[in-house]
Amino acid sequence: MFQDTYDVIVVGAGHAGSEAAAAAANLGAKTLLVTMSLQNIAQMSCNPAMGGIAKGQIVREIDALGGYSGIVSDKTAIQFKMLNKSKGPAMWSPRVQSDRMRFAEEWRLMLEQTPNLDFYQEMVSGLIIENGQIKGIKTSLGIHIKAKTVVLTNGTFLNGLIHIGEKQFGGGRAGESAAYGVTEDLVKAGFESGRMKTGTPPRVDGRSLDYTKMNEEKGDIKPDKFSYSDITKPLTLQKSCYMTYTSLDVHDILREGFDRSPMFNGRIKSLGPRYCPSIEDKINRFADKERHQLFVEPEGWNTVEVYVNGFSTSLPEDIQFKALSSVVGFEKVKFFRPGYAIEYDYFPPTQLKHTLETKLVEGLYFAGQINGTTGYEEAASQGLMAGINAALKVQERAPLILKRDEAYIGVLIDDLITKGTEEPYRMFTSRAEFRTLLRQDNADFRLTPLSFEIGLASEKRLRRMEHKLNESEKMVAFFKETSINPAEANPILESKETALIDQSDKMFKMFSRPQIDLEDMMKLDKVNEYIAANEIDLEILEQAEIQVKYSGYIEKERNNANKLLRLEDLKIPDDFDYNNIKSMSIEAKQKLSKIRPVTISQASRISGVSPSDISVLLIYMGR
Repeated sequence: MFQDTYDVIVVGAGHAGSEAAAAAANLGAKTLLVTMSLQNIAQMSCNPAMGGIAKGQIVREIDALGGYSGIVSDKTAIQFKMLNKSKGPAMWSPRVQSDRMRFAEEWRLMLEQTPNLDFYQEMVSGLIIENGQIKGIKTSLGIHIKAKTVVLTNGTFLNGLIHIGEKQFGGGRAGESAAYGVTEDLVKAGFESGRMKTGTPPRVDGRSLDYTKMNEEKGDIKPDKFSYSDITKPLTLQKSCYMTYTSLDVHDILREGFDRSPMFNGRIKSLGPRYCPSIEDKINRFADKERHQLFVEPEGWNTVEVYVNGFSTSLPEDIQFKALSSVVGFEKVKFFRPGYAIEYDYFPPTQLKHTLETKLVEGLYFAGQINGTTGYEEAASQGLMAGINAALKVQERAPLILKRDEAYIGVLIDDLITKGTEEPYRMFTSRAEFRTLLRQDNADFRLTPLSFEIGLASEKRLRRMEHKLNESEKMVAFFKETSINPAEANPILESKETALIDQSDKMFKMFSRPQIDLEDMMKLDKVNEYIAANEIDLEILEQAEIQVKYSGYIEKERNNANKLLRLEDLKIPDDFDYNNIKSMSIEAKQKLSKIRPVTISQASRISGVSPSDISVLLIYMGR
């Protein structure tokens, strides 16, 4: 029925599990993906969208590393938007509205076409651990399946408990049962566990809504796409979203149910996502606000189901219906299903190494919400890295560890294992100290060579990236080397109300001015002649523009990153005894002994470890 011993078994087929299985199999590892429902592979449990602030950068990074999320998102998108275009390119973030059913279908089809990958539908009820090493999994039917490595991507299913008002019942997602047994085996093995919660809004019938009363939210006029590959194309047709608002009347109705809300009557004790609060939490914490935005998001091209983004709730279903019926445009709303909150087990991620392998059990990896994160993109990126590193471990090859100046994925994993999290962790651009380097437009420059080196990205991908990099660098050189005279430059400068020039100067200097953009430069004959002669496409033009206009910021940030890299090179021995350092604070000793940082740089980022503690550590290590 099964092969004797799998290289990698992935437990769970959400966003993390799907990426983990694809990565491991594509690296040549014999892989088994075990899920409770093969019909719900890569299910979008919450909103039907991928990307957004910082999350869009992560999807681009997954794609550059050879993952599938960007390709699936492009193939199943119904709307594309580049967010934050009014800010600098470090803040630009791609986002797509997705067709929920087609997204899951496309993921399944891509996985089924992936060599080295087997599937099995059943609940995993336990782990086989011997002498601190993973040996396989146990299923609810009592089947034992052997493995060299196991990746746990259980999402919200571990002892999942769903809340709707006073009602509560076991479940990992609406209509699906919870998973039992894995937590208990991990705790028995010495792992520390905790509980977290998340929530989701009601789904409603779009035919019952009056869109004429709402604000239409269209996609970009010239939509882009996620994947750097040429197998996907930008959308030519898009579907609109809509926006409406709550009101004081809506808030009053919601308050009627507070005494029946599991969030306020003590039944839910775990913490939910700070940056994606429930509607009851919003009106409680922001009592001075008269209204809150609600985004009305279609769930696909053809379905009438609608996701009410911003109305996440665990209130009783009668209160949900009464309140939503009082929202403008929702007066005749019909529910497909009410919103709910879900509590589930997670394992504080300080118990992991940078590879996402656990410190306690060799060959066991955690990825996704089991590590305390929230969001499809955060989960998918962890799954990708866990799948890669599980396969590399089996093949006795060096692991792939991304640094904080190399990827948002590197920031995410380092934050988790160094600082831990007591509330669902979500990625923001502000978490990355080198965000000017970690832009969505250059993820392929940063990561495709690393992926090619380990055998995940194809040579075609690498050559395509190298062509884009070479051509954009040549174009920057063209701007630096080509002069422009006052007769050519001044009409453009005057139209932009910026200082004129009285002698010839390099184009680079003019282009660097904040008032001048690519459209202005393309009014110059020399620029158009260069573009035509070299067949330069829009992607290369935009990359060249960013390199010109932000060259100073990029250079400064790279210098700062290089200084910190010196601390990354200072390794701390695995068996280092922090208790021997008498002049270090007790808190620092405790934190360092628990987390076991690999480098001085990682040690410096641990909460509770001060600069003076690091100085003492450096002296003690003979530095």
